[in-house]
Amino acid sequence: MKVNSDGFGKRSNVAVPYRTAKKGIPRRTRNSCIFLIVPEKSSVTLERSRHMSRDPLYTPLCRLLGIRLPIIQAGMAGGPTTPQLVAAVSEAGGLGTLGAAYMEPEAIREAVRAVRRLTAKPFSVNLFVAPMRDDYTRQAEVQPVIDRLGAELGVPARAGTEPSPTPDRLERQFAVLLEEGVPIISTAFGPLPGPLGQAAREAGRLVTTMVTTVEEARLAEAAGCDVLIAQGSDAGGHRGTFDAERYPYGALVGTFSLVPQIADRANVPVVAAGGVMDGRGLAAALLLGAQGAQLGTRFLTAVESGAHAAYKEALLAGSEEDTVVTRWFSGRPARGLCNRFIEEAERSGIPPMPFPSHNTATGPIRQAAAKQSNPDYMSLWTGQAIRLLTRDTPAAKIVRDIAEQARTLLAGTGTGADERDPH
Repeated sequence: MKVNSDGFGKRSNVAVPYRTAKKGIPRRTRNSCIFLIVPEKSSVTLERSRHMSRDPLYTPLCRLLGIRLPIIQAGMAGGPTTPQLVAAVSEAGGLGTLGAAYMEPEAIREAVRAVRRLTAKPFSVNLFVAPMRDDYTRQAEVQPVIDRLGAELGVPARAGTEPSPTPDRLERQFAVLLEEGVPIISTAFGPLPGPLGQAAREAGRLVTTMVTTVEEARLAEAAGCDVLIAQGSDAGGHRGTFDAERYPYGALVGTFSLVPQIADRANVPVVAAGGVMDGRGLAAALLLGAQGAQLGTRFLTAVESGAHAAYKEALLAGSEEDTVVTRWFSGRPARGLCNRFIEEAERSGIPPMPFPSHNTATGPIRQAAAKQSNPDYMSLWTGQAIRLLTRDTPAAKIVRDIAEQARTLLAGTGTGADERDPH
């Protein structure tokens, strides 16, 4: 493979699935059931192919993932991505994603099977690949702040006690995804570690990785990632930045700045994430060089969302001025609504412990807040385009409305999937 001066490899058509001729089956997806291309002798397929080629939303990303629309629902960990939400997005033509980072392996298996009972369409599962090595060296300094905040909810103090170990589930979670035949694996905080990436490729799975800089995109592509999710600074939830020590608050490059710089250099499809809430955002992303968009915040208030009712109400009452990037909930930077927990923790002037230890230490507060329906102590992750949320909209309608608006906007540009594929 030839390498450009900026470090991105120049791949052949055989090595890059979405560039392969329609009549062939890419080597890396040959064993997968998600590829929709069938022999040219099928007149029905030819007609469908002609229809899709006329659809400005049917990008090479869609061909690669086996979906009709370039709309990916983000894999938000912690409960919002119910099997019902994942399946509804996939059934509507997009790609639903189960946020499984905090789930026990067997719970993932049950959720995957629940999704499959609701849809036969492709879907994805998201995992965190950050090392789960605990570092409680600063517990004596930080725990009193956590205890003071927890006391307001009746959470017992833990200062002076043995810290709770953080379970490392990644390999077991990944094994379940392979065993259950999950077609697309999504990662945050970096690409799959070498052995897991190799296992995914050998099993014919596709891998998407969230990146926040051009350099991270280069690293992810070199690691064998099939799709790059370019996460801009306006995105909600955890920053996907690989190196949290180098960027304590994440690499904060805006979506509109990040997407074209990665798209100009990458040899795999790029998906825009951050600030995309409707068809205007999707159309803009495609014109910037992305082949799709990933939306998380937009689905938090959907009918099928598993987000806590108090969380949903806080989102619907919020504005673009209410979000901040904080490390105090998990130890890694994440964007969410500013609430009492964040204000008091930041006011202490004491930095949090590293992830995952800090996330484990604050867990009892989040759990108590959920039981008491108290949003002042919940992690209210959200992006900045919060005013574009709607109440209790079915996920399928969200997907349809985004697609229809984007098609209308793109109709006058003369931009179609083939024109947007620079490769």
